[in-house]
Amino acid sequence: MSVRPGWYVDPADPETRRYWDGEGWVGAPIPVDATPPEGPPPAEPAPVAAPAPGVPAAHPGQPGPAPQPGHPGVGPYPGQPAQWPGQPTGPGHWPGQPTGAGAPSGPPPGWPYPTWPGRPPLPQPHGLPLATYGARLVARLIDFGVVFLLNVAVNGWFVWRYVEEVAPYLRESFRRALAGNGSTEGLPQPGDQAGGLQIVILLIATALWFAYEVPSMAARGQTFGKRVVGVRAVPVEADQPLGFGRATRRWTTLGLPTMLWYCCGFGLLLQFVDAVSLLFDQPLRQALHDKRAQTVVVQLPRVRPDTRTTARDRANPPGDTP
Repeated sequence: MSVRPGWYVDPADPETRRYWDGEGWVGAPIPVDATPPEGPPPAEPAPVAAPAPGVPAAHPGQPGPAPQPGHPGVGPYPGQPAQWPGQPTGPGHWPGQPTGAGAPSGPPPGWPYPTWPGRPPLPQPHGLPLATYGARLVARLIDFGVVFLLNVAVNGWFVWRYVEEVAPYLRESFRRALAGNGSTEGLPQPGDQAGGLQIVILLIATALWFAYEVPSMAARGQTFGKRVVGVRAVPVEADQPLGFGRATRRWTTLGLPTMLWYCCGFGLLLQFVDAVSLLFDQPLRQALHDKRAQTVVVQLPRVRPDTRTTARDRANPPGDTP
């Protein structure tokens, strides 16, 4: 996915800022602390190349002279040819390849594909940097803590009843394990309500997670944990609220597998794969739930208090102490 057009710090010269049009840098650089203009920079006039010795200059309205055999074209720097060996002869064309409609645009088989000169710039969706892995992990842990406390308050009685149903089986199994007895004959079975209580517990836990996360993500793109850390989820195509539908699609990929914990922890495995998938996604660091909802998580700028408008301490006004 391409980076949105805009003014970014030039990775080759961090002291300058250049305009990225979605495919490459255009225009002249400006100082990094200067205020960039609205939109792309004005088009630069095409440089007039000085004619080589012995080659007549072209007049306005007439085509320039063809390059002489053995004489390279004039490049962008003095003494540099316009084309180096192994470079395309034109936009998307390589030496020896046909031109015109339907011609292949890549290098011939076996030729090295041209790469970015240096490290490409990090994407900044909607002008905001991507949230780091650590920030997203801390936000998710905070959210898990809040959901756990909600389950203690709402789901606590059902969990206690479930423990009472399976306690005889667990105590006897533990006693036999300590005695070195691996036999399963005569073990007391869990109560008849154990299976139903397990399903009820998972349903309540899933509903609490949905009620905690989806409405706040739909309205603000933030849960409590994301607000604490200072990150926000936004759609890829526009900086706007997620909306209920997109927030639900994003949550179901990560939260709905909670119902499958009943199946030997299979749902927990799915949630783990989703959580670590963003570590291997480039360049937008999207987890599986981000990809399904087409969202990215960005780091919000830290707002510093304006000292010009901050109320002064009346008891200790500025100045020398008498």
